[in-house]
Amino acid sequence: MPEGDTIHYAARRIRPLVEGRIPQITHPNPRLRGERWPEKLAGRAVSRVDAHGKHLFVHFEGDLAIHSHLRMTGAWGTYRDGQRWRRAHGRAWLVLRTDAGEVVQFDGPVLELLTESRTRFDRRLAMLGPDILAPELDERRFLRRLRADDPTRAIGDALLDQRTIAGIGNLWKCEGCFGARVDPWRPTGSVSDEEALAIVRAARPGMQQSALDGMQDAHRVIYGRAGRPCPRCGAPIRSRGQGDDNRLTYWCEGCQS
Repeated sequence: MPEGDTIHYAARRIRPLVEGRIPQITHPNPRLRGERWPEKLAGRAVSRVDAHGKHLFVHFEGDLAIHSHLRMTGAWGTYRDGQRWRRAHGRAWLVLRTDAGEVVQFDGPVLELLTESRTRFDRRLAMLGPDILAPELDERRFLRRLRADDPTRAIGDALLDQRTIAGIGNLWKCEGCFGARVDPWRPTGSVSDEEALAIVRAARPGMQQSALDGMQDAHRVIYGRAGRPCPRCGAPIRSRGQGDDNRLTYWCEGCQS
C-alpha cells in the first residue's frame, strides 16, 4: 500500500500540472458512469492539491474536491503531453488534462467528488490522526491517540492505525522502530512516551526526503532485508507477519530487544 510519503510525493508532482488551471476531466472507469464530473467541474480551476496521510485531495473553485485513497492497488501518474502511460489505458479511473500535461489515477478503489464541507466533517477523514508529514507534527495529539488504543497491542501494529498517526505504513513502521531501537513486538503499554516519539521522529526525516524525491533504496535500512546482517550490530534481520492483516515486519533481535 502506498504510504504517506508516496502520496505527498504524488501531490508535489501533480501541483504544477493543474494548480491554477482549468483541467479537461474524464473518468473512464465504468463505476463512475453517470457521475457527470466533467459537467459538475466544468470551468472550475484547481485551487490546490494537498495530502493528509494516505489521502490525496484535488480542490476546485466553488467548494468541490476530488478525494482519493489508493489502498493496495492504486497509483497516480503524471505525464508530459504525448508521453506514454505506465499502466494500460483501461486501468485509468480519472484523467485531468491541461496544457502542462496529464494527471492520471489508476486502479484507485476510493475516488469521490465531495463538497469542501464534507471533507471537513466526513467521519472517515475526521478520525484520522495527525499527519506525520505535516510541517509541524502534533506530537501531543499522537500520544493521546496512542494511549487511547489497546495497551496490549504491539507497537508495530498500533503505528499502522491511521486514527493514531496518519501516513505511516508497514515500511516506515519497521524503519522507525529500527531507528529508535524499539522492538516492534512490544506491547504499546510498555512503550514509554519518549520511545513512541523516538519512533515517529526516526521515521519522519526519511519520509520527508521520500516525499521530495520519491522512494529510493537508500531510504531503506532494514525493510525487505530478512536474513541479512543488521547494519548496526551484525545480527540477522528477522521477519514475521504482524497484526490482523499479517503485514510482514522486519526487525533485529540483536539491537531492538
